[in-house]
Amino acid sequence: MMSKPLTDQEKRKQISVRGLAGVENVADLKTNFNRHLHFTLVKDRNVATKRDYYFALAHTVRDHLVGRWIRTQQHYYETDPKRVYYLSLEFYMGRTLQNTMVNLALENACDEATYQLGLDMEELQDMEEDAGLGNGMEGSCFLDSMASLGLAAYGYGIRYEFGIFNQKVVNGWQVEEADDWLRYGNPWEKARPEYMRPVHFYGRVERGPDGVKWVDTQMVLAMPYDTPVPGYRNNIVNTMRLWSAKAPCEFNLKDFNVGGYIQAVLDRNLAENISRVLYPNDNFFEGKELRLKQEYFVVAATLQDIIRRFKASKFGSTEIVRVDLTKLPDKVAIQLNDTHPALAIPELMRLLVDEEKLSWDKAWDITVRTCAYTNHTVLPEALERWPVDLFHNLLPRHLDIIYEINQRHLERISSVFPGDQDRLRRMSLIEEGGQKRINMAHLCIVGSHAVNGVARIHSDIIKNTVFKDFFEVDPQKFQNKTNGITPRRWLAMCNPGLAEVIAERIGEDYIRDLGQLKKLLNFVNDDAFIRDVAKIKQENKMKFAVYLEEQYKVKINPNSMFDIQVKRIHEYKRQLLNCLHIITFYNRIKKEPNKSWTPRTIMIGGKAAPGYHMAKMIIRLITAIGDVVNHDPVVGDRLKVIFLENYRVTLAEKAVPAADLSEQISTAGTEASGTGNMKFMLNGALTIGTMDGANVEMAEEAREENLFIFGMRVEDVEALDKKGYDAAEYYNQIPELKQAIDQISGGFFSPCQPDLFKDVVNMLMHHDRFKVFADYEDYIKCQDRVSTLYKNTKEWTKMVIHNIAGSGKFSSDRTISQYAREIWGVEPSLEKIAAPDELR
Repeated sequence: MMSKPLTDQEKRKQISVRGLAGVENVADLKTNFNRHLHFTLVKDRNVATKRDYYFALAHTVRDHLVGRWIRTQQHYYETDPKRVYYLSLEFYMGRTLQNTMVNLALENACDEATYQLGLDMEELQDMEEDAGLGNGMEGSCFLDSMASLGLAAYGYGIRYEFGIFNQKVVNGWQVEEADDWLRYGNPWEKARPEYMRPVHFYGRVERGPDGVKWVDTQMVLAMPYDTPVPGYRNNIVNTMRLWSAKAPCEFNLKDFNVGGYIQAVLDRNLAENISRVLYPNDNFFEGKELRLKQEYFVVAATLQDIIRRFKASKFGSTEIVRVDLTKLPDKVAIQLNDTHPALAIPELMRLLVDEEKLSWDKAWDITVRTCAYTNHTVLPEALERWPVDLFHNLLPRHLDIIYEINQRHLERISSVFPGDQDRLRRMSLIEEGGQKRINMAHLCIVGSHAVNGVARIHSDIIKNTVFKDFFEVDPQKFQNKTNGITPRRWLAMCNPGLAEVIAERIGEDYIRDLGQLKKLLNFVNDDAFIRDVAKIKQENKMKFAVYLEEQYKVKINPNSMFDIQVKRIHEYKRQLLNCLHIITFYNRIKKEPNKSWTPRTIMIGGKAAPGYHMAKMIIRLITAIGDVVNHDPVVGDRLKVIFLENYRVTLAEKAVPAADLSEQISTAGTEASGTGNMKFMLNGALTIGTMDGANVEMAEEAREENLFIFGMRVEDVEALDKKGYDAAEYYNQIPELKQAIDQISGGFFSPCQPDLFKDVVNMLMHHDRFKVFADYEDYIKCQDRVSTLYKNTKEWTKMVIHNIAGSGKFSSDRTISQYAREIWGVEPSLEKIAAPDELR
């Protein structure tokens, strides 16, 4: 089914968000599309496949980036700004084509061009693979904002051959399959073999008259692949550089293995495995050697690049002009995204001391002033603590450097707190005990000039608990930077209907300056606007319902409330609390089938780490509940339960605009920030949630009465910990809770295997760290309030408008502006630079 192009009147309305479809523009796009089909893909229209057409379109759009990309890099060489390096082992980017069209204002023109060529742009967009190079979704928003704010910024990471696994649900269980996202090639990346860098492992440390040498190492090459990151309509295109591991030509051949030539060539795989696959753990540390290799690989390659760029002069020149490395912090800011790139600290020390021959004190001053660290979690099982013997084997010089950093650090603490042995033990970078371990978070705090959490409550928890000792000695280091999302992908692109009705009221400039959404408060009682917002939501729901019926063969009631919880499956995120509400609602319908219940379609989606047994059981429980509920004729279309398979960026872009209710129900004090909560708020869903993560600030911005807040606050959780949480107490006092648990444990949802969920019930009853039962009663009452309000469409929609109007703070543009001014020491700017076709 082909979507008709818009009428002229519709186009005039849509100019703001989708860009002009000028005649010359469209003709050019068609010419270039046909040129790429012919010369790049070597196909004609008789044999071209849909994928060929996608690649032709992608190359055509990419052509519009390259002039701006080259021009931007030239501009940076000439103006020599301070550069920002965002180091992360994860960049969950999703698809690139539509985001590029939005940021370059090419959407309407491409739509028209493909239509004239007899193609449907949405079908072509669906051919693109998600770049799923991460577990969680901040990286891409930050890169988008850095480019849109004109920062000379670079994202550095690993080009995983296999990203986050694809999730299949088979007989109700999660099954993982490899995500071979590069199978058909990636039109957005450009390999840069000329910037290949050596990375060393193993070996030993040699001390001699001319300093310390790390010798007898094994070497792997890091090959960079560059992906353009366009700013929003400002002609700036930044770079994300991802490293891929390559074995050197002489790999294994010099090692006196007579006649082992074939085996030596086959063994090249061992070196190249470093960039083979993303570790799929979210909020869990698994101390594997390959993972430590990945962490050092990205850091070592990136730091060589940073120093090369710092030393080099004008564009295209490689002759060294800057030799004074004491000026590094004036020209370079390195942001460590979590502790995964923590080795940047000892590696920079190694380069400055061993290679550049600086004194320790000078090198340390440079390192601390250059590096800053973002903490992402307070869960103890997520903190990286690497065994010392693994380090000794893999990175012997870095272990020496860490010992030296630690010794000087502990001397300083001793001088401030003489004789406080317990404090020294708590603050050491090395944890003694069974096997000695290196605490990477401690290394990051000591080696950085700024440490931040990602929501106000999280940053407070860090200062008052996990890193309290460090806060007491260096309070000036600790900051907050509440996370944000890019309004380009998460509004203009995924919800053009809503973006448009907003633009009709307040103009289109809010896409650059999301704080302007506050102006919508003037329309909260405007009947036409209320109607428009409700109508767009209904259209988005209809579209999503069609998609779901294709995918799951379940009939969806589009007038039901779309109640959605999508995030990684984890005990702390409490998908089980959601399950208990579903069962309770089901039991109530069964008890009084003739009451007029508010109908709901409850959707839960997310991946479980492959080794996380409880998370996999939670998925199995959700699918089991769905099997019972969805086939009960008494319930009919008043309740449907759907597990959203293979949740990823591309599915979020469909689900978020269609949601009525957003579930953000983690135990208070466990979710650092969350960003899904912000996406739903911006797209016109109401939030049911605890006072955790960014929910606290969302309630502040939109006013608490416009969210459905329930459950324990952090103080209540602490008090309950002191008192001792006893699940049985709640189980025995709340009949509906007891009924639900008895149904799970008695096999009501698994008649063929009555004890299927015994582990889940046992956990909930006897060792539930996240206190599901303690919040059950308040959650159910709160859900009743949600159902009541949903019956009154007008009042519900007014509450939605309050939420949209209050979501401006949660733009990643605001987040990145704060990082820029308060940590990196650079000024964001909304100025355009000249387009390639303009004279400078």
